[in-house]
Order: sequence, then C-alpha cells, then structure tokens
Amino acid sequence: MKEYRVGIIGATGTVGQRFVSLLERHPWFRPAALLASARSAGKTYREAVEGRWAIPVPFPKYAETMRVLDAADPSAAEGLDFVFCAVDMKKEDVLRLEESYARREIPVVSNNSANRFTPDVPMVIPEVNAEHLAVIEAQRRRLGTKRGFIAVKSNCSLQSYVPLLHPLRAFGIRAAAVCTYQAISGAGKTFSTMPEIDDNVIPYIGGEEEKSEREPLKIWGEVKGGAIVLADRPVITAQCVRVPVSDGHTAAVFVSFEKNPSREEILHAWQTFEGEPQKLGLPSAPERFIHYLGEPDRPQPKLDRMTEHGMAVCAGRLREDPFGWKFVGFSHNTLRGAAGGAVLLAELLAAKGYFG
Repeated sequence: MKEYRVGIIGATGTVGQRFVSLLERHPWFRPAALLASARSAGKTYREAVEGRWAIPVPFPKYAETMRVLDAADPSAAEGLDFVFCAVDMKKEDVLRLEESYARREIPVVSNNSANRFTPDVPMVIPEVNAEHLAVIEAQRRRLGTKRGFIAVKSNCSLQSYVPLLHPLRAFGIRAAAVCTYQAISGAGKTFSTMPEIDDNVIPYIGGEEEKSEREPLKIWGEVKGGAIVLADRPVITAQCVRVPVSDGHTAAVFVSFEKNPSREEILHAWQTFEGEPQKLGLPSAPERFIHYLGEPDRPQPKLDRMTEHGMAVCAGRLREDPFGWKFVGFSHNTLRGAAGGAVLLAELLAAKGYFG
C-alpha cells in the first residue's frame, strides 16, 4: 500500500487530537497538514493546544513543531491525498467547508454530522455497509470532480448498538428501543471542563435522539438511482442520557423480531459476524468485531473501553424479554465512535481505490 499524505481539519479539537494521536505511527497515512481556525493558524501545534490536550495519551512528538494552517483556505491542503474533518461549526458552515475541499479534488473523510443525510454522501460503518461507497461515483458527477468527494461516519452512539443489531436483521427486526448512556468526551468535555456532570446524570443531549432513530435507516438503506434510499424499517425509538463517564457509550437495547431467534442463534450471529475490514485485514480493524461478555455485570466502560485498542463493540446481558430480547451494548466513543472509526473508513476507501 502506498503512503498517503493526509490533512486533519479541526486538529486542535478533542476529536482532532485523537486523529493526531492515531496517525502518529499509522502504516499507510502520514499527517502532512494540521488545519484549524484562524485563531490557531500560524502557531505550532504544541502552542495551539497548550493546556487543552484532552485525551489520555502522550502528546505526539511529530506534531509539536508543525505549523497549524488556516482551515478556511482549502489551498492550504493542495497536494494532500485526502483530509479528515472534525470541526465545531454550524451545519451550513460545515457543508460549505467540506464541499469546498471536495471540489478542489481533495477527498474528505468526515466526523461531522452536516452531510450525513446528503443523499449521495455515504455514511458508513465499515463492517456494516461498505457497499454504500458505490454512491461516490454519483456524488462526483454532481460535484464535477474526478477525485474529490465526501464520505462520513455515523454518530458515535450508534456504534454501541447498530453493529449488534445488524447481524440480527436476518431474523426480521420489527422494532428496537434504545437508551444510550453517553460519556462526557462525546461532548468534547473532560471532568474539569464539565463540572455540572459531577454526581449527576443529564437526561438530554440536543439532537441525539433524532440521530439515533434516523441514522440507522440510512445505514441499512440501499444505493439506487445515484442516491442512498433510506430503509423503511425497523422502527427505532431512543432516549439519550449524559453520564459521568470519561470515555465509552453504553446502550440498553430492547428488540422484537418477526421470527424470534433463540439465544444460541443470537450469540452465533454475533460471534461469527465479520465485515470488509476483517476480510481485507485493514490496519485499524479489530480482529473480532463483536465481543460477547458472559459476566452478569459487563460490559463496563472502565474495563472494556479498550477492547481491541478501542475498536471492537462489546455486548452482554442477553436476556429474553416480553418485548423479545434485551441486551447491553458498548463502544469507545472517541475511538470506534469518532476518530478511530473515520481512520478505519479511510483505510477502507484506500483499499478500494477511492483516493485515486
């Protein structure tokens, strides 16, 4: 595999910091440009994040003296093979920013939500719906590009339950009720910057329930006529709660089926499931995507967030229920759910030849 020159837009934010860290020793991707807002442009990366390094890993030495570039100027990314994008901006501003890069023939792998429901932009969990990358051809026709396009990953909390529901679709999922218990890093916070979470639970996260209910329907949709047509089922209802956990989103899931499976059938579906990343042996792919934990008190964020370097999805507490079946899911929200998931998506795009 060739070495790709990569840019990180929003490099000073929490997810951007994860990208900077994850790419330190990546075998395919070499960080060649760190981009952020005008107030950080011109500073060294060390200066730009001084006092704001928010993730529990050492500061990457390669980035210390790199000069931060102005993300508002796509010409700063000329010569890059693609960029990651993780910015904190209004939706309309993100739409303009990402499209401006794509139209300059710089592919964008986005962690942002702005383009998730653009019909010809694939929103991909690599193990679940890799076939949606085929819509990029139609997107390039719309944009008038040869190389440029936008691909996005889904909302971070979806990783805690959609990968667990996906292998069970063979039994005809009729409806699912989900309650997610989401870590503070999902809001870009730490305990020192979110004092209101101490000894507390906040039963509201703006826009999160709508994403949790709608995004799976795009993931399970199909490419048709140059767009992704949303699935019309199953019915999903969600509640989303912020909890005093540093990293890791937990989901309590209740699911009903057209053809109710046995416990053994569910466990077999999880244990044998693999996707394109596993088949292709992508560098960031977990060897086993889904891990079932048999202990009655698992999964737990403290114990299980780093399963397979934070890139696996964990399940536990599978039990029969009047609704059908219930279980608990878990994933690391800034690794599998954010930067790590975007890096895995970029690896899939590279392996499939989308970076040209």
